[in-house]
Amino acid sequence: MKNLFHIPASDLSGTEAPEIFEALIKTPGLLVERIISRGQVTPEGEWYDQELDEWVALISGHAMIRFEPDERIELAPGDYLLIPAHRRHRVEYTSVDPACIWLAIHGNL
Repeated sequence: MKNLFHIPASDLSGTEAPEIFEALIKTPGLLVERIISRGQVTPEGEWYDQELDEWVALISGHAMIRFEPDERIELAPGDYLLIPAHRRHRVEYTSVDPACIWLAIHGNL
């Protein structure tokens, strides 16, 4: 058994710990993943333009997602949203302490 809130101490070491992507369920056409972010954002000038829909829930921390051209959505624990395929977006902010723990479902939703 695993826990969505558990972050191994080894993953918190160093001042610039990497963002963590953990596949919880992966089948053709469906990916459920846990993402742990600590201050990571989408690089300036880059946008996500995904082939599949993405349903995302913020489990802990605080974050901001920006949709093109200039719609910003702030997320707090428990907030969720559906990002349709090809809706250009970027992550503008993720909190460091507490870390952001996301639950993301990718597929034809």
